[in-house]
Order: sequence, then structure tokens, then C-alpha cells
Amino acid sequence: MSGKVGFVSLGCPKALVDSERILTQLRAEGYRVVPSYDEAEVVVVNTCGFITPAVEESLNAIGEALAHTGKVIVTGCLGERPEKIMARHPSVLAVTGQADVAGVMAAVHRVLPPDDNPFTSLVPPQGVKLTPRHYSYLKIAEGCNHKCAFCIIPQLRGLQVSRDAGEVLYEAYRLVASGTKELLVIAQDSSAYGVDLRHRESAFQGRQVAAHLVPLVRELSDMGAWVRLHYVYPYPHVRELIPLMAEGKLLPYLDVPLQHASPKVLRAMRRPGGAESHLKTIRAWRAVCPELAIRSTFIVGFPGETEEDFEQLLDFLQEARLERVGAFTYSEVPGAVANGFPDQVPEAVKQERFDRLMAVQQRISLEKNQAKVGRVLEVIVDDYGELPGEVVGRTKADAPGIDGTVLATGDGTTKIGDIVRVKVTGATAYDLSGEVVSQVPWRPNVLTLA
Repeated sequence: MSGKVGFVSLGCPKALVDSERILTQLRAEGYRVVPSYDEAEVVVVNTCGFITPAVEESLNAIGEALAHTGKVIVTGCLGERPEKIMARHPSVLAVTGQADVAGVMAAVHRVLPPDDNPFTSLVPPQGVKLTPRHYSYLKIAEGCNHKCAFCIIPQLRGLQVSRDAGEVLYEAYRLVASGTKELLVIAQDSSAYGVDLRHRESAFQGRQVAAHLVPLVRELSDMGAWVRLHYVYPYPHVRELIPLMAEGKLLPYLDVPLQHASPKVLRAMRRPGGAESHLKTIRAWRAVCPELAIRSTFIVGFPGETEEDFEQLLDFLQEARLERVGAFTYSEVPGAVANGFPDQVPEAVKQERFDRLMAVQQRISLEKNQAKVGRVLEVIVDDYGELPGEVVGRTKADAPGIDGTVLATGDGTTKIGDIVRVKVTGATAYDLSGEVVSQVPWRPNVLTLA
């Protein structure tokens, strides 16, 4: 083996995919990835640099790795601001930007020269994964073309760069063939996929597929796995995907980052829409697929947000009755335009508004979950519970790590990665409980690997 490398992965699912690519290359070159600082000869830290708390978490992780090993290579979003890293930790060996696999490998080579005969057979066909075998993130594009006032993603990750549809689909095919039962499609703006490529076509299994979200998702939905869409802006063509959800070919789930409902606040954020247009879109989607679960995130306390603006957001939530909601108090991001806006909202007011919003949404979530009691839902199993026969999983309305879970009792034969039918017997604002009643056969529409 070439050497022993420790790895720390921080940030969002898009960064997780970058980590998987780096780890795959490390394994391909014969490096051993170890789970502890004590074993590592060098540590790679994949950082997040989106908001101030994430920057601090990344800097603390770098410091911890340095304290244990003394040899640290930094990559990821915060790596796009090397001066920030070097000011706190001048002894790091190298700093590379996000998605820079080649840069990380070059830095590793300087510390631990690669073996002349790496054990490339150690790399599985689907590459190294940081998620369980049964679900995988599928990144379809890097970067973002939006200029939101609160965000610096275009500065960190650049403008949008989409992957050809054929490349994405062959990766998805390999993942499903290797045991992935749920594909989570991610990008900074999934709805804009392929715009930078002018939606050019590329080959997949003897046919040409355009780099556009609609044909891409149609192909993915034919593979037989659950397909979950994240970071979907409500562009008009998204409505073409809703019939696939109604037919059961695509998970009835959309992660739509609306951010606010006040048109005034959204204009200041440099975002489109408002309560009226949001509601019109949501009603149209639900008319086609009543089972659609919508997740969204909102920022409270954005500069200039008045009590009237905030009340408009609360009114929107009570009318829209979204299934899943995440909220954040506005936080300054170094380099963001909104930092210089007037009428900054005091922290105490931000927190008070956050608490009120979450109280409203918790009531809505509880009502929606209680309505599921007595129903039988399909659940994908992520873990075992504490008691014999218990399993922890998610419904089609729940993404891993951010949404609710289902605690189900069974006969002890259910395994992690199984898809089962669960009769719901209990509900809280976020989670469900129930009993496993049967197994759902797994029949992917791909040639599976032995």
C-alpha cells in the first residue's frame, strides 16, 4: 500500500460527493483510508465555507487534525479562501479548492509517494461511497449562476458546470447495479441542469439523451430505484415531472428552496417570486400529484425584514402547509452582498421570529403526520433500532439526514437497505412509528452485479 490517509468530510451532500471522488482516487492508487488520527500518516479535511458557523467548524476540524497528526491537507469550499485557513493554521501542508481531486492527490503524493503497483482491484465498480450501500447522492452539476444577496456559492464553486446526461446516467446505472435503491439527485440548482451545455445530447445505451432535467429524470426513473430530487427551483418545466410522481415512477418529493414569501424581502435577496406565485405553483403541482411532499428552507431576519414581512411568511406557511420545512436565522457570510444592507435585524428579533415560525410549522407537521396513522407506507430501512426487531427507516416523503424517520417493529428478519411496508400506529411532529407488515420486492431495471 502507498500509505495511510485519514479523511474528514464536512458540509453538504455536494461536498460529500467530492469526498467520495477523492477517496475513490486514493483507493485506486493503493492508499489505505484509515478511521482514526492515530493510524493516519496525513489527514485530508474537506471543508465547508458557506456560512460563518460552517467556516468555524471547518477551521476547528483542521486544528484538531493538526494537533493529532501535524500533517494536514485542506480542500473544499473554504479552500477557495486559502488566506482564511493560513491565518489560523499556517502549518497546513497544502490548500486546494472545491472538487479539486487532482490538487489533493498531488499534495498527498508529496507527503506519501504512491506505490508503483497500487492495488486498484480494491476499488468497487461504483467507487468509494460515504453513504450506506442502499442510497447514493448523484451530482449532476457544479456551481451556480444565481446572484443571491446572502450567498457566495458562485464565488466558492464558480458558475454552473453541468455533466453530460450520458455520464450521469451511466454512473446511476452502476450505482443501482451495485445495490443502490435510492438515488438522490443534487446540484446547486437542479432545475437549471444543462443550461450551460445548451442541453446538448450525449449517448446512453445506444440512444441520445439531452442534458435537461426532464429527459434525465425520465431515464433515471426507468432504472427501478427510488429517485429523489433536491434543490429544485420552481421553473416551469418542473411541472413536466409531476405526472411521473403521480404514476409512481418518481418519488413524490421536491426539495424547493423558497427562502421567503414576502416579495419585498425576496427582491432584496435577489430571488424571484412571492407568496402568491409560490402558492399558485404548489397548487398546480398538488392538483396532479396530491401525495407530493414539498420540503423548503426559509431565512428569517434578513436585513430589512419587517414584522409585516415576517407575518406574510407565516401566513404563507399556514396556507401552503408544506410537509417539510427548515429555517435559519440570517447569518452574515464574508463576501456576501447582503452584509452591507441597511436595517440589519437584531439577533434577539431573529431568534424570536425563528421560534414563532417553527411553532407554526410544527403544528402543521404534526397534523400531517397524524393523518398518516392507520395507513400503510413504503419505508426504506437505514438502521436498526434499540430493541430486538426494531428498524429505523424513511418514507418516500423523507430524505436522509434532514427529514423525519419511521421506527417500526418487525419479526427480526428486516435488514438495512430493505424496503418494507409499515402500518403507521403513532406520530409526532417529525417522526412516525408503526409495524412492519410485509417486504417490498426489489426488482431494479438494470443488470445487477454479482
